[in-house]
Formats: sequence, structure tokens, C-alpha cells
Amino acid sequence: MQLEFNGTNVIAEGERSGKASSLFWPWAGANVSLLALSYGSFFLGFGISFWQATFAAILGTTLSFLLVGFSSLAGKKSNAPTMVLSRAVFGVKGNIVPGLMSYLVFVGWETVLVSLATLATGTIFMRIGDIDRNLAMVIGFVVAVSLTMYGGVLGHKVIMRLQKYLTLITSGATLIYIALTLDEVSWDKVSALPSGNAQAFIGALIFGITGIGLGWVNTAADYSRYLPRTTSSKSVVGWTVLGASIVPIILVTYGAALSGSDPKLSEAIAMDPIGALTALLPTWYLAFFALIAILGLVGGAILDLYSSGLTLLAIGIPVKRHIAALIDGAIMLVGSIYLVWIADNFFYPFQGFLITLGVPIATWSAIFVTDVLLRKHAYSEEDLFKVSGKYGVWNKRSLSLMAFGAFIGWGFVTNSFASWLSWQGYLLFLIGGKDGSWAYANVGVLLALAIGSLGHLLLARGEIKSQEV
Repeated sequence: MQLEFNGTNVIAEGERSGKASSLFWPWAGANVSLLALSYGSFFLGFGISFWQATFAAILGTTLSFLLVGFSSLAGKKSNAPTMVLSRAVFGVKGNIVPGLMSYLVFVGWETVLVSLATLATGTIFMRIGDIDRNLAMVIGFVVAVSLTMYGGVLGHKVIMRLQKYLTLITSGATLIYIALTLDEVSWDKVSALPSGNAQAFIGALIFGITGIGLGWVNTAADYSRYLPRTTSSKSVVGWTVLGASIVPIILVTYGAALSGSDPKLSEAIAMDPIGALTALLPTWYLAFFALIAILGLVGGAILDLYSSGLTLLAIGIPVKRHIAALIDGAIMLVGSIYLVWIADNFFYPFQGFLITLGVPIATWSAIFVTDVLLRKHAYSEEDLFKVSGKYGVWNKRSLSLMAFGAFIGWGFVTNSFASWLSWQGYLLFLIGGKDGSWAYANVGVLLALAIGSLGHLLLARGEIKSQEV
């Protein structure tokens, strides 16, 4: 397979090729995860009906990936990675702030995904009984790390091809899973679930936005940057949203149907998502199911590793792209070993840390997407790499807006993954307190998005016009 040598540079005209429809495969492959089935239980956990959960899944998934689609436009228009294009908004040096946050999120989630793939393998083979759990986890770990490193290091062409096969394999296997477990669904019980109030529905909706699509906005241009600039913008957005949304919506909806049919299953999913889902399967299918569990999680890890390498370059580390990906892969490998085999109680606090970073990333996403939509022309290639250019060194306005959005956002969210994150929610007293009806709606995420978008729209419009003269 061909190694990609392009890094943060703008893709040359002669290297741009492909169609917008090619974007379907990386986004579908990254989101065909069996964990999406468990999300159905989490949606119902907000105290809403099946139909409310279904609507929240459809709306939350589509809206969040619409932001990803708009971010993909930047790659098509300007043919550079996302966190390089972000320099136009935050300054050539100032962009190191959102860049570092994005990098931590990328490396963190790829570590989490590989760790989950490893643990899932051990859990599944415990039911089979013929393979030692630790041996099974080692096998799962080797497969997950190898595939993630293979795609992330070799680069764009390999990823586009690999994600297609991952999508087809995991989608087929998931359909088999649905066929084997369909008898577990009791539509009478599911349809009888009571409806929740507005706060509960909004909480589920925000969970769908943040837990499914929002975290991909800062990767989107990385996969559209090889497209010709003549590619239809509507097609870029449409294929991105379709590829990323269709499978999660189906899986979340079906997962809600399974959980709504059996309260005990719903409780088990909260404790051990993969293990609970395997309990519904016949033994003969478990070995194949283990492979699918790994591949579904690896699809997301590959995109995270590739984008983390590009982000490492974007914040100024002077290495080749594939070396940056190898560095990130090494961090992922060590981190996964620690999470799986050493740490006693680190996994959930670590997730809490990543979710905490998600609030300022939400503000960044809104600022960046708004900037993309406001600009009529491509970003200036030369000025993206020049501190004396029109984008400046530090854009204090954008950095201040991001900080303000994070401050407000953290004030209106709760994070129960770790005790040291209890400081969040310091503004909830304005809407009933940390024990009130709005406490777990996490409206802070929506506020962070609104502040980023409206703030940039009001404050940056004039500057953008002057830059495009």
C-alpha cells in the first residue's frame, strides 16, 4: 500500500481527485460501532419514551453530522487539514490552543476505542469458554492496534479503501445480530414506555449531538481535502451526513427497542455494554461477533489516529506525517495497555476528562463552521503558513470567544464520571440547581455552540470581508 507523504500542506491541483460519494465510506466505517446499540439504553435513561428516543436520535445525529458536513466543505474549498484551516480563525500561532485541545481529544478517544475493543474481546470469549480471557484480550489488542496503526500511518488512500471494507463487514454482521435478537423485542412494552418532559427530551437530544457527531467536526476536512474544488458542495455535505448518520440512527433506535423490552438488559448495558449485548446471542455466533466488535471500534480509532497526526503537525511539531502518526500510535498503545491491564479505576475518570474538553471543542466547532459558511472564497494558502499574513499571529477575539463559550458551557453541564469534575455546573443555580429538572439536560453544550456561532457571526463578519477583498 502507498504511504501518504502529504502533511499539513495544501493538496496540489494534480493530486485532487475522487467524488463526493467517496466520503460515505470513512464516515460510515467510523460510526458502525456496536456501542451505538447501547446508546439506545442511554437515551431511554433520560426518562423518555421509545418514540422520543427515536426522534432525539434522528435529530441529534443528523444535526451534529451536519456540522461535520459543513466542516468538510472547508477541505474541499481549500484542500488542507482541518486544524491548519483553523489558523485563519485563531491566528497562525493562536491556533495552537484549539489544536492542543483537539490533539488531546483525538489521542484520548483512540485510546478509549482500542481499550474497549480489547475488553470486549475478553468479555465475549469468556462466554465461549475455550479461550483464556487474557489471551483473548491480547488477541483483540493486537488486532485493534495493528489495524489502527496500519490505516493511520499509511494515510488517506489506505483509510478510504479500508473503511469501505470495514463498513461492509460490520454492517452485514450487525444485520445478522439484529436478525438473531429480533425476538427479544416486545413492541407492546416498548410502545407503553411513558413520555418524558421537555427537559428529559432536550437532555437526550444533547446527548445525541455530543456523543455521536460533534466530536468529529475537527477531523472533517482531513478526508475531503483531496477532492477537486469543482466538487458539488451540496454533495460533500450530503454524502458526509448520510454516511455518518444512517447506521448510528438505526443502531440507537434498535438498541432503544431492546432496552425498552427488558429493564434488566438496560441495567446490564449501563454496566457492561458489550457483555450485555452478547448475552442475547447464541454461542456459535460469538467468535464472529468479537471480530465485529473490534472492527466497529477500530473504524473510529483509525480516523482519530490519522487526524491526531495531522493535528500534531498543525501545532508545530517538525516531523513527517507518518512519523507523527507513529508517535500518536505509540501513545495510544501505551495508554491502552495501562487502561486495560494496570489501572484500577481510571477508565471512567479519563472519559470524564475527554468530555470536559468537549465543551470548548463545541465552541470551537461553532466558530469554525460559521467561519466556513461566511467565506465566499478559499482560505489563502500562503497566509495559513505565514505569521505576517492576513490571518495574523494570535486572534485574541476568537480565543476570547472560545474561552467565554467554554466558561458558560461548563457552568451548565454536569459530569458524573469523576469526583474531581464536580466543579462543573457552577451556573446551574440559575435554572434550578444541580438537583433540579435541568441539571442533567447539559444545556451548556447548546449554549457553547450558540455563543461560538452567534459571536463569530457578529464579531468577525467585517474582518472576513476585508480578508477576501
